[in-house]
Amino acid sequence: MDYLHILSTLSEDMHAGIQEEIKFFHQVASGDVSAIEKNIKDRKFRTMEGMGKLSVDPLTNLKYHLVITAALIARMCIENGMEPEMAFRLSDYYICQLDYARNEDTVEAIHDKMILDYTVRMRTRLNSDRFSENVSAAINYIYAHMAERITIKKLAEHVGISTSLLSKQFSDETGQSVSDYIRDKKIEMSQEMLLNTDMSLMDIAYQLSFSSQSHFIQTFKNKLGITPKQYRAEHRTYHLPRSNSRQDT
Repeated sequence: MDYLHILSTLSEDMHAGIQEEIKFFHQVASGDVSAIEKNIKDRKFRTMEGMGKLSVDPLTNLKYHLVITAALIARMCIENGMEPEMAFRLSDYYICQLDYARNEDTVEAIHDKMILDYTVRMRTRLNSDRFSENVSAAINYIYAHMAERITIKKLAEHVGISTSLLSKQFSDETGQSVSDYIRDKKIEMSQEMLLNTDMSLMDIAYQLSFSSQSHFIQTFKNKLGITPKQYRAEHRTYHLPRSNSRQDT
């Protein structure tokens, strides 16, 4: 039995906060971007009626609620068609960002990025044709091996079909070649790393298995029109503590 069904079978007299939660989770799982953008604008994460008290410390309490939200959203999105590996990696990724959160505003910012990220991905997923088993398996492999150099040969071996058949099915169903899809997903991941960690460009390039820092920078600029350094400077909304990784000059 799925989570939305469980929630919907609760009493008609349930607390107003629970009704809002049901509505919220439906909005994410159905890819309702406008509703989620309004949720963020109204700062519902901080003002949700009936939010339980999980810790006497306000910051810890908010972190706990984000973890719960991430877990529920991941599973609901899976039930509505998101690849499991993608859903769980997104959940893990955003929960890990809590290590950098030193105040409630930062937790709220992480939460808002997370719910919008899931919602946009669900809208894209639900507005497109369902992927075949072969393409879904290939996409799952890509997300599970983002830190590696992924080739069409490796993907075809994993799926169990020829490279030519996988290449045709993949492009027919996603509208992209395998290499373009991998490139775009690595750039998307690098955007999150630029905004939510203080990793150097060299470290990000290494983590995502680009051949070099310069290759990463050029690929990023070709895709987004600006360098990774410019993107970080223009889009980061909160400060992260510096680590021991080498910083970019």
